[in-house]
Amino acid sequence: MKSLAGIIKPIRTKKDYRKALEALDKHFDAKRGTKEGDLIEVLAVLIEKYEAENVPIEAPTPVEAIKFRMEQMGWEQKHLANLLGSRSRASELLAGSRPLSLKMIRLVHTEMGIPAESLIGTG
Repeated sequence: MKSLAGIIKPIRTKKDYRKALEALDKHFDAKRGTKEGDLIEVLAVLIEKYEAENVPIEAPTPVEAIKFRMEQMGWEQKHLANLLGSRSRASELLAGSRPLSLKMIRLVHTEMGIPAESLIGTG
């Protein structure tokens, strides 16, 4: 446990971050409420803080946003096809071979509740 206690410090560099992730992975199964479990909990908070400040999360492409929302709603491709008016249109859209038209963006935004900003992009 000494090695784990030694890693509990501010994470300032990528090297610190990698070491913290390795320690978290190595001791991930520590029991809650134990000294080791408490140290892992503190380490996880430090890692989250570092990631929030230094690891950007890219916005999903419009197609990724649609697929994610479809999964949340329990939709299959046929549901999207009904919304867009044809099976081939839905298939081409999900395959990335057809861009979203303004009409599609409005429909998907209104019917699926996806923010319009997520549907307007280069993907």
